[in-house]
Amino acid sequence: MKELADRFGLAFLAEPWMPKLLIAITVTAVLNFAASWLLGKAARVAERTSNAWDDILIRSAKQSLPALIWVVGIAAAAGIVRRHVDDPLFDMVGPLRDVGVVVCLGWFIFRLIRLAGNRYIEVRVEKGEEVDKTTVDALSKLGRLSVVIVMTLMIMQTLGFSVSGVLAAGGIGGIAVGFAAKDLLANFFGGLTIYMDRPFSVGEWIRSPDKQIEGTVEAISWRHTRIRAFNKNPIYVPNAVFTTIVVENPSRMSHRRIKETIGIRYEDIAKMAPIVAEVKGMLQAHPEIDATQTLIVNFNEFADSSVNFFIYTFTKTKEWVHYHQVKQDVLLKVADIIAHHGAEIAFPTRTLHIEGQASMQ
Repeated sequence: MKELADRFGLAFLAEPWMPKLLIAITVTAVLNFAASWLLGKAARVAERTSNAWDDILIRSAKQSLPALIWVVGIAAAAGIVRRHVDDPLFDMVGPLRDVGVVVCLGWFIFRLIRLAGNRYIEVRVEKGEEVDKTTVDALSKLGRLSVVIVMTLMIMQTLGFSVSGVLAAGGIGGIAVGFAAKDLLANFFGGLTIYMDRPFSVGEWIRSPDKQIEGTVEAISWRHTRIRAFNKNPIYVPNAVFTTIVVENPSRMSHRRIKETIGIRYEDIAKMAPIVAEVKGMLQAHPEIDATQTLIVNFNEFADSSVNFFIYTFTKTKEWVHYHQVKQDVLLKVADIIAHHGAEIAFPTRTLHIEGQASMQ
């Protein structure tokens, strides 16, 4: 057997430690198969339970656990070879194994945080409860960033780097980086301010009187906020901008306002009082008008071509399309009331008076 192996250049197959190596690789493959099978079985069982968090744990471990088994198994196999082969390359087996373990654990926690955040939002939406997607997304991103930072520091420590020295150097380098990337940092802290103060969240309609910005918020990242304008164009606004401008959030209004001035002819001024009284009664009885809010209907102006009264009231609905339907109904009812009293809505007119001329003799 040894002569046959030598003839084909496979003399290492006849080494006495080769069976141990094959056993280690075989055990690793079997454990990997068993782990994958058990995770698949557990995933199917978890799908039938009402608890969603067991499904999240299984999905988080579905890739990282088999990878961890292979890392440990290959390291064990390399350890067997190391005891019989004098090669400096095998000195890296231990540190590389530790790095692999750290990466697999970090991978598991990273996916766990991301899936947990997504599932939390889904559960609240399914229950019909309000959920602040912006805050959940921010906490999820912050948690995953923390995992990456801790994992990087652990890997550097495992590979023999001085973490304290790296942090000290990072502090000095951070000053230079801060000056070079001040706009990026400004956007980062602007995004942090949005996440903490929550002046708006994804799905809300915002506008700024300081800038030509108006639309629906689609996404909030650490660098910019994407807003979909009403003409369907995307607007990418750096987060730092929101720390220096005024932002209106109409999505959080409690009511929508109807504020209109209506004029009738000067010939109909005697009918102004009953018209105003009937319009006010109509608004107080209107099912879509919130009579508990400010409701004013008063004659208030002698205009150039009309005598005007104004309407100031609030609708119960906040929805844009429905609001205009309510406003239309109110204005048509006002027009009917004016016509019912025999008056007319005024429009700009001009009366020309011509003095009589003396007759010619």
